[in-house]
Amino acid sequence: MTSLSLFTGPLRQLTLVVGSEIFAFLLALLLAPPFIRFLHHHKLGKQLRINATTGEKATIFNELHAKKAGTPTMGGVLIWGTVLITALITQIIASSGLIDHSLINRNETWLPLFTLITTALLGLMDDYINIKGQSKGLTAKPKMFWLLVFAGMGAWWFYYKLGINMIHIPLLGEVNIGIWYIPLFIFIISGTANAVNFTDGLDGLAGGLLILAFGGFGIIAFTQSLFILAAFCAVIVGALLAFLWFNVPPAKFYMGDTGALSLGATLGVIAMMTDSAISLILIGSVFVIETLSVIIQLTSKKLFGRKVFLIAPIHHHFEKLGWSEATVVMRFWILGGTATALGVILRLAGKL
Repeated sequence: MTSLSLFTGPLRQLTLVVGSEIFAFLLALLLAPPFIRFLHHHKLGKQLRINATTGEKATIFNELHAKKAGTPTMGGVLIWGTVLITALITQIIASSGLIDHSLINRNETWLPLFTLITTALLGLMDDYINIKGQSKGLTAKPKMFWLLVFAGMGAWWFYYKLGINMIHIPLLGEVNIGIWYIPLFIFIISGTANAVNFTDGLDGLAGGLLILAFGGFGIIAFTQSLFILAAFCAVIVGALLAFLWFNVPPAKFYMGDTGALSLGATLGVIAMMTDSAISLILIGSVFVIETLSVIIQLTSKKLFGRKVFLIAPIHHHFEKLGWSEATVVMRFWILGGTATALGVILRLAGKL
């Protein structure tokens, strides 16, 4: 059978990326309604938190979000499930000779796909314990431990298997950091996973910001001739778009840890694969701000016995100030979109 050679020529490469995104969007859009019904049927709904990040009772949070109790969670399964199904379908089609390559590619997508699935399972376990046990899920220490283990495996693969020990630093270019690449990799992956998890607190917030971030890194990957990785990013964007269709206010379901942890960790891996760790700080600046707000709140509470924000993460602070949920989400989207555009432009111009 004659190959369609989708990976020959810029137009066909772009067709691969756009086609992958559209297919994932339509697939996830088709799967979402029965999946939401499944979550309702099995009562896999959100449990309101008992304690705030600073340790006291989560009075303000429950005041703001009491109406959301029981809304289905684990929506991240739809996202990473769509990515996995799409990748397997391309593998089958590639095996038949209709296309040259599938989205399962050792050089470009093995590690991000492995990261997506393994951290998704970790988050899924946390979500399930939270729902069925009506507790706070996995405690922070074991969850962080396993996240660090997964990040460490990725760091080992990059440093020892791929021989990568360079990082792009603005104004200095490529800098050899040697063995320090391993702790940097672990920090980026675990930090991004937790940052997205902190941000996933309002209808549509994390989903919209992740679409922007993965879209930005898809462009960066494409310009580096990492066309399969770019298509992988496009598939995630397509799945996220379908998820967001049902997650905008009022949300029909939530992403949960199975989505937030896995997508955050995968975003970090893709940033490292495209040598864009510094760019990640700008492209994911809203995630960074959300994380800093939690760190500042915890530090101030511990050292000075008082809070800096009415409630952390910072998106809840603005809610408490009187901003509507939709206002907070759309303004954060605006900030995220501006930061992503700037980050991509500066990265492509070699300034970041």
